[in-house]
Amino acid sequence: MTACRYGCLVLLMTVGSAAAADPVRVTKDGSFKQHLQWSPDGKRFLLTRIHEGKMALWTMAADGTDLTRLLPVHAMPHFDGSWSADSKRIVYVYDTLQNTDGKLQINVCAADGSDDKVVVPHKAFEESPRFSPDGKQVAWVSTRDGNPEIYTVNADGKGIKRLTSEVAYDLQPAWSPDGKRIAFSSARNGRQKIYTMKPDGSDLKRLTEGDHLDSWPVWSPDGKRIAFVSNRAGNYDIWLMKADGKDARNLTDHEAQDTSPTWSPDGKRLAFISTRDGGSDVYVLTPPE
Repeated sequence: MTACRYGCLVLLMTVGSAAAADPVRVTKDGSFKQHLQWSPDGKRFLLTRIHEGKMALWTMAADGTDLTRLLPVHAMPHFDGSWSADSKRIVYVYDTLQNTDGKLQINVCAADGSDDKVVVPHKAFEESPRFSPDGKQVAWVSTRDGNPEIYTVNADGKGIKRLTSEVAYDLQPAWSPDGKRIAFSSARNGRQKIYTMKPDGSDLKRLTEGDHLDSWPVWSPDGKRIAFVSNRAGNYDIWLMKADGKDARNLTDHEAQDTSPTWSPDGKRLAFISTRDGGSDVYVLTPPE
């Protein structure tokens, strides 16, 4: 599928392993899942799910019950949703397919799926939208200038700004809780690595090193740590490091594929998606301090 061409399936310092306690399995349906997001109020998860051949956004209670499709009116693929900080809005990618080609745009809706509208009309591949902590901006990835770069736009769809300008792919932006930095992954120095920058694109800092893939960074609610996905141990695991890139440790250390980390609002738990029980399901672990 051409939807998710860059951001959706690019999963992307070798330090000693320090796996957390065995995670708790939350779902057991085994259907394909990705882009897991814990709501800031702690009540629900938002995720991309393929069910009955359709890729769509679903929500469920934090205990795995009440699995509900968010936008059943959409027949076309839609995915990679993200909550606003007040849990009242969701920004996501909508694909108005034309033949076999994806035509991606960025939409926003209320948390119950109502009031659905376009924020960034299709111009190229528009992916990985994330609300700023104050809800006034959305960072996202677009190929409108030739290859995947990170941009911001006001929540009303005005004031588009380009933050990165690299031949290599810049992907998966994630705002720090105070809104002062954006973490992202980039292949600008070879393999995909984690970087941070200010919201205007300045003050670039590289956090990870090595000949492996590091991707999908997510800040802890206190801004002191970043969880991310890495294959540095041979397959995709959930790793955790300090916000300056130090003290990286493997939290899952499993031969299955562990992806899509997301923090609970209190910072005491991490949820993720794993294939460890045969399908694709949501698990929750308690990371070490």
